[in-house]
Amino acid sequence: MSVTERYGALYQEQDQNEVNELVKALTDGSKRGKKAAFSCRKSEYEVDNSKLSVHSWKFQDWDYKKRDLPTKARGLFTLKTDGGNSMIVTRGYDKFFNIDEVEQTRWSWIEENTKAPYEVTMKENGCIIFISGLPDGTLLVCSKHSTGARGDASASHSVVGDSWVERQLKKVGKTRDQFAKFLYNANVTAVAELCDDSFEEHILAYEGDDAGLYLHGVNLNLPVFATWSGPQVHAFADDWGFKKIEIFEKETVSELKGFLEGVAESGEWNGRAVEGFVIRCKARHGPNDPEWHDWFFKYKFEEPYLMYRQWREVTKAIISGRQPRVKKHKQITEKYIAYAREQLRKDPAIGKAFQNNHGIIAMRDGFLASIGTSGHEIVKAEEASGEDGKAKSLVLVPIATIGCGKTTVALGLVKLFGVGHIQNDNISAKKGKPQAFAGAIVTALNEHPICIADRNNHQKRERKQLFEDIGKYNPDVQYVALHYVHYKPGEDVVSKIREKNQQRIFDRGDNHQTIHSGTGDKQGIIGIMEGFIKRFQALDIESDPDSQFDLVIDLDPLADSRENLETVVAKLHEHYPYLLGEDMPSADDLDEANQWALSDYTVDFKHVIGKSGGPSNAGPSHQKQPQKEKAVVRPTSGGKQKQPVVEYYGVRLRAPIITTALDQAFASKPAEFSQFYLQLKKSRRIQAIFHITMAHRVNFKKQAELWDHYEKLRQETPDGKDMDELEVKLERVVWDNRVMAIVASLVDDKGHECGNQFMHVTVGTAD
Repeated sequence: MSVTERYGALYQEQDQNEVNELVKALTDGSKRGKKAAFSCRKSEYEVDNSKLSVHSWKFQDWDYKKRDLPTKARGLFTLKTDGGNSMIVTRGYDKFFNIDEVEQTRWSWIEENTKAPYEVTMKENGCIIFISGLPDGTLLVCSKHSTGARGDASASHSVVGDSWVERQLKKVGKTRDQFAKFLYNANVTAVAELCDDSFEEHILAYEGDDAGLYLHGVNLNLPVFATWSGPQVHAFADDWGFKKIEIFEKETVSELKGFLEGVAESGEWNGRAVEGFVIRCKARHGPNDPEWHDWFFKYKFEEPYLMYRQWREVTKAIISGRQPRVKKHKQITEKYIAYAREQLRKDPAIGKAFQNNHGIIAMRDGFLASIGTSGHEIVKAEEASGEDGKAKSLVLVPIATIGCGKTTVALGLVKLFGVGHIQNDNISAKKGKPQAFAGAIVTALNEHPICIADRNNHQKRERKQLFEDIGKYNPDVQYVALHYVHYKPGEDVVSKIREKNQQRIFDRGDNHQTIHSGTGDKQGIIGIMEGFIKRFQALDIESDPDSQFDLVIDLDPLADSRENLETVVAKLHEHYPYLLGEDMPSADDLDEANQWALSDYTVDFKHVIGKSGGPSNAGPSHQKQPQKEKAVVRPTSGGKQKQPVVEYYGVRLRAPIITTALDQAFASKPAEFSQFYLQLKKSRRIQAIFHITMAHRVNFKKQAELWDHYEKLRQETPDGKDMDELEVKLERVVWDNRVMAIVASLVDDKGHECGNQFMHVTVGTAD
């Protein structure tokens, strides 16, 4: 009986020319020539009990977001036939993304470019297994990118998956040969989730009757993604002994969204803990595309599963004798650590099993039982108390060499989100420059929740210094590594990076603070760049200081800045959406930001020399660094006004006068009045530099006339001179449990208006 007769499913043969072209494109990618748009790793595996061998094709994760890949298949195996042609023998799903991770998974895009029915399947928590048939009648069982036994003594995923296939076929009275023949004749791959805690634990428990292979897809072995419907997959599972995943349908996007957000609140569905859902539907590439194709996206719940993963990692750190790194959920995780230490002390065998991924869930469940609560209840309690584990201050730390494009990406983020941006090249301090750099970042975090620490940070000592110096003043800051990867297995990628970086540097000429390739000594510049490459120390998240990074975003130094910018935006939006806003930038937004960073941004500097006196004799300054060094946009004739590089225009106030005034004001007040001020002082959260913001870059478009006023004033002011002098009156101190400020006014504003509703001086913040 054919697949169409038995399941009502589509049957389609492989087009020999299409498959040959696909394999040729993949082969070209695996050679990684200079002009290759992507990198692809080709691995060959001999098939057990067969004379055949198959090739696995694997892309780097970041390549899946490229539009020009020959295929988006995640899990692809081919072989050469006797006639020399290529054949697809195993075909996984097209790579699919989490909601809001890419432009195509924004709800607005989904609303416009997909159609019902929306098949919703629960995301099972295991490892993926592919089963298919070969021309010689052999049953091929693969993990995502390999097949067969591993070189070490431990069982591989594909071997364990194969044993489960054998077991389930016996239950339904069928053989491997029958299954292989059926799959080969149907030109399909069965896609299942291996869930077996006796082999490997993940986050959700699968023991006893719950363990096994959960069938969630049957894909056609074609270059273009095509897959069976939910009812067809269920019928196939019944025939061949698989466990079935639950599948149900939603008819509209609003109904689907409401369901997913509702489950996210409880963390359970049908009485079972759930990590997320995969949604299957038909989609088109855009409103003008007449063709609808199979398309998946996912809706994954972050918590409490990120907390559970942290518990797993801190336990492994304890077992290995390392200091546990607690990034979020600090209070409850400290309690978990104490519990885990006690269990490991009582029974050392737990530690050995844990290292082999056994006993993870038992440890977690034992802890939760000991405190009489659940993971979701912990997360809700944290949210209610304000200790929700979310980052309130975020520092982006490039790990790069000269010419990788880190400043271009940074400027793109400034254009898109108005984040803080501190460039090491703008720091003029001759002594203590690293500390001044860190201090500038701390100050910027008072204005921005996100700040970019723009220097190469290519050595571990630099990363260590940054963590230590920022941590003195803001211990709760979280760090994201923007890691420009300088290593790929089996490839001399450094030579390519060297060539690409030099090309970028010499193309930009003198548009840099310190390296003037347009007028400078070319060989000298190359020597400087070579020194950075030789000293480059790659990220090592398993050891200090790099273990202090809360998130690592791997970037490709050979890719263009537009691609790396999109990667950073997607990852930040995935992990920190509450800091960036609800909507992902569109492709046009990203293009515009990247173009501005590449073409419209220019650098220039002049020192603003402060006058003697205090708040009553201060002038507006436009500063990007606490050393009163600033970056400005060079005026251009004609054309429209460019986005400013100036961070803000403000009235600069002398710190000693402000701190003395505060000390005197609180000295005569009762303890309950002084408590928050003393807390700020004790935790070193009082600002090092004080100012009144008159106009800020983030309001450039909304307050264009105000910004133009200060821009004109700046352009009319000679280098080294203050723009004006104003008399400031400090009126009263105000605060809540989060921030303290001084309400201020100008005795005579001289026509200089303030863009804020209330003119104020920020004293400090609690976090």
